[in-house]
Amino acid sequence: MVMEATRRMGFSANPLSLTVPDSVLESLLQDSGISAVSPMSPSSSSSATEAKPPTALSAQLVAVFSLLTINPFSKLSADDFSGDTPTWTTSFFGDSDFYSFPSSSHEARNRVHENVKRFARNYVTLFILFFTYELFEMPLALLGFVTSYAFWELFKFCVDRWESNRHPLIRKILIRVALCATVSFLSFLNVQIAVFYALAISYAVVILHGGFRNLSLSEKQS
Repeated sequence: MVMEATRRMGFSANPLSLTVPDSVLESLLQDSGISAVSPMSPSSSSSATEAKPPTALSAQLVAVFSLLTINPFSKLSADDFSGDTPTWTTSFFGDSDFYSFPSSSHEARNRVHENVKRFARNYVTLFILFFTYELFEMPLALLGFVTSYAFWELFKFCVDRWESNRHPLIRKILIRVALCATVSFLSFLNVQIAVFYALAISYAVVILHGGFRNLSLSEKQS
């Protein structure tokens, strides 16, 4: 068919080869009813390959990494500390069935917020334990903390005995001076390092426990 089309257009038959420009050859093939197959360009090949949907494992990994972007205390209120402390064995820790990977970022965020509200008193208790442990690891910081506590108790006793309520301005000045002295003293003994370590460990516990701890049926519905 190509040879007949070329004869009609005035090209001489060539038994060895046919030298025809690409545009003319394409128009000849289209007129003859033959579809020309052009080589696939990189853009068409890329569009032809469809993106594979993310697997369940990749979705879980994305949900786990999204825990780092969650503010666990955004929905926390003072009323969450007023109730009873949930039991440690059956409620806070539970068994292995109470834990699972979050299936999405939304579920991970919902878990963290609800678990923080539910176990707020447990998390505070853990922070106190971590902070106490760090103080015992740093004897000077422990000594400074105990000394500061004794100083404030003595300061409170003296203020109440002197009846400084009659002079509120003097009372405010004394409190601010004592506060500045206490902060400087504790900073000199590196108490802030113990506070930082306790906060870091407590934050990690809140994120991991809150993100992997399953919600109850009532919490999921809410």
